[in-house]
Amino acid sequence: MLAVVLKGYPRLSETFIAQELLGLERAGFRLWLVSLRHPTDKKRHPVHDEIKAPVTYLPEYLYQEPGRVLRALVRALPRPGFWRALAAFGRDLIRDPTPNRGRRFGQALVLAAEWPADAVAIYAHFLHTPASVARYAAMVLGVPWAVSAHAKDIWTSPDWDLREKLGSVGWAVTCTRMGYEHLRALSPRPERVNLSYHGLDLTRFPHWEGTRAARDGADPADPVRLISVGRAVPKKGYDVLLRALALLPADLSWRFTHIGGGAELAPLRALAEQLGLSGRIQWQGAQDQQAVLAAYRASDLFALDCKITPDGDRDGLPNVMVEAASQRLCCIGTTISGIPELFTDDETGLLVAPEDPAAMARALERAMRDPGLRARLGAAAEARVRRDFNAETSIQQLSALLRRLEQDS
Repeated sequence: MLAVVLKGYPRLSETFIAQELLGLERAGFRLWLVSLRHPTDKKRHPVHDEIKAPVTYLPEYLYQEPGRVLRALVRALPRPGFWRALAAFGRDLIRDPTPNRGRRFGQALVLAAEWPADAVAIYAHFLHTPASVARYAAMVLGVPWAVSAHAKDIWTSPDWDLREKLGSVGWAVTCTRMGYEHLRALSPRPERVNLSYHGLDLTRFPHWEGTRAARDGADPADPVRLISVGRAVPKKGYDVLLRALALLPADLSWRFTHIGGGAELAPLRALAEQLGLSGRIQWQGAQDQQAVLAAYRASDLFALDCKITPDGDRDGLPNVMVEAASQRLCCIGTTISGIPELFTDDETGLLVAPEDPAAMARALERAMRDPGLRARLGAAAEARVRRDFNAETSIQQLSALLRRLEQDS
């Protein structure tokens, strides 16, 4: 059995993780899911109901379950690995003297105390807090561990923290070439860093046989349908996208639908009101995968204006862009992180520089006025996704790595 440490489960915004978990179960792995947080989303994707693995929720805050934490400490004390883990935690705490650091060590002790007899290794998703818990617990237990790194965890974690984890991990895998090269440069053992794109479960996003109307924005009664899917957080660049929409010519008819939750929804709505766009925008909130698929098929154009925030946070390759492309939907994005690894400007999509509303507005207008361009780019993007971004490939790569990890136990 493999223990899989997750920041939160289930999460609507992390379908790629759920897709991977189901793929691993189908590949024959027995999983035990260990979540640092309880779920907050009110909806679930169908894939979550297909995953059979049991879930354990660690104490989200140690003071909420003091008895559980104390019992874990008592059980850990006789283990030789406890003192190694405590020494590592002490070194980390000097560099990161925060309550969060202490919480991760306490959660690691609970994980170690509740370790099933038939579990052999730990696999963590995200290189920041889940990997901290996995690393400390692996030391206590004396078992190997591995990690899957994504975006925020790579770019907002201090280099010393990444080096410590990469130095002790059996292997690490990440989903963009930019992240792969960054982690290899930091790792004491760069040969253990692997690149594997998440890919898409194409059985859930099958080829769409329908056709899209040749809307060109000239008919106010039949406007171009623009969609974006993503959490309302700064790195998604929705403030920039709204400012770009405000720059579009008055004679161009369009409607914009946003799907996703997030803390920035209220400020974005206020910005849309300020820009005079509210009458053209529909804010749908978080939706399950089936509703998102239907929305892709009902739309003409997808846009996401990803950017790098002041703290370094950024997307990798947004999975929603892979999903949209799988439905022959023309995509407009920015030239950061892994987006150019899927989209080539004017071949499989349109790419602009981040944080440039004027450039985004030009790309939007070009695509809105030209249904032939949208059809050409959408068809090319779908072909690329179905050829190179199939989840079966990523599951095969990950399965080989995990079997090697099990053998090291």
